Amino acid sequence: MQAAAKQPTIGRVIDEAMIAIEHENPSLKGVLSKDYSRPTLDKERLGQLIDLIATIGLGNASNRSRDILGRVYEYFLGQFASAEGKKGGQFYTPRSVVKLLVEMIEPYQGRVFDPCCGSGGMFIQSEKFVEAHGGRIGDISIYGQESNPTTWKLCRMNLAIRGIEANIGPHNADSFRNDLHKDLKADFILANPPFNDSDWNGEI
Repeated sequence: MQAAAKQPTIGRVIDEAMIAIEHENPSLKGVLSKDYSRPTLDKERLGQLIDLIATIGLGNASNRSRDILGRVYEYFLGQFASAEGKKGGQFYTPRSVVKLLVEMIEPYQGRVFDPCCGSGGMFIQSEKFVEAHGGRIGDISIYGQESNPTTWKLCRMNLAIRGIEANIGPHNADSFRNDLHKDLKADFILANPPFNDSDWNGEI
């Protein structure tokens, strides 16, 4: 990819890479943007961004084996949420709050449901809890949904990076108006509803 960073076709190269990633990871089908070849996008800046990302070291083999890409993704989600201020709470709950909630419900195994899952932090922490207590990925089944289409995509990517399978619906959906899991009998339900979202009201 970096070899093509200075070429005028870099947008098309990235679009093709996104298509290949979705092909290899069916859980990401329709999630990744594939419009980097659009004429209005500055290809020189896009190339500079690729060069910048290529200089980021992911550490040695032992660091990479400890979910470094997932931690980098989580870091940027947190930074983006912080920059968004109050609105950032719609898709990102601080890690300390998520960890406390998960440790309170102790999801060792069973079905975990988050009806407003944001970028998926509750799911990630639930899996970490299971592994920290001698379990493994797969001991819990993950279910959720998210009303914001962009945040829904962030969640799908967050889970895919870590190899976590989840049923968060084929599309975004408001759990009040369109419950995607009507027949689900969950063992654990945890959520941090976006109380600061002005679209919520008493009628709903």
